[in-house]
Amino acid sequence: MAEKQIDTVLGLVEGPEENKDEKWMCHSQAIAATMSNRMEELGMTQRALAEKMNCTQQYVSKVLKGRENLSLETLCKIENALGIRILQAGIDK
Repeated sequence: MAEKQIDTVLGLVEGPEENKDEKWMCHSQAIAATMSNRMEELGMTQRALAEKMNCTQQYVSKVLKGRENLSLETLCKIENALGIRILQAGIDK
């Protein structure tokens, strides 16, 4: 596909030769926004979330910047810690 695609969420323009490996970043940023909103609803700090996820506050900070390629394990920890659903593959817990 020779036409350039415009990513309306990020405002990025990329051609077919651009690095397609970073499309995951759109998902990472959406997850970060969802996390941030839920943390605000709960009045939860990064430190409190880190304790619930059994990780460091520094790692939570990196995730909330929306530039982390998150593992399934980390996504499950986020879901459990915040009481939200991120993975929507039709899997019942």
